[in-house]
Amino acid sequence: MRRARQLQGVRGDHGIRGDQSVRGDGLDADHSLTTLYMTHYGPLVRVAALLVQDLTAAEEIVQDSFVAAHAAWRRRPDADYALACLHRCVVDRSRAVLRGRMGAGPPPADRAAALREASAGLGSSAFIWALWALPARQREVVVLRYFADLPDTQVAAATGISPSAVKIQTARAMSSLQAGLEGPVRAGRRTDGAARSS
Repeated sequence: MRRARQLQGVRGDHGIRGDQSVRGDGLDADHSLTTLYMTHYGPLVRVAALLVQDLTAAEEIVQDSFVAAHAAWRRRPDADYALACLHRCVVDRSRAVLRGRMGAGPPPADRAAALREASAGLGSSAFIWALWALPARQREVVVLRYFADLPDTQVAAATGISPSAVKIQTARAMSSLQAGLEGPVRAGRRTDGAARSS
């Protein structure tokens, strides 16, 4: 209930169009965070879903992150800073969800179906599964770099590592993704060859 009340100021209708720019000068937190919410809520949910493999948890993560950004706005009323806070909060809360789920195994069928919906248009199902197979840190940098379209410096700020570490983790992740996607292709070729020779 408390979170719902806190979000009313962020999600309510304050007469702001979705394409209206956010400025840190003179706009109060409710107006500014509403605009950020209208612009970034959907993309942030997708980021969180790709990190935690759970659409419902992803929505809760992003809602909690907007509450935190609302509080941060009072300390520093700046839209870019608020968006950076949102990305960092989404990463931190996603890590907390994954820590609580250690040893739980792969997502059940109903969650997998919801995730396919959340990741629609983001790539082939083989790529999405290969992405989920990455170590958590590598998955974070790939999702933030290529799905949230953040530069290395902002990925570093969101994940708490250095820009050079972001580059290293990204290179390792891309190598693993390539290997993960080539494996099924090679297996398919072997199967086709066996079928033709039989």
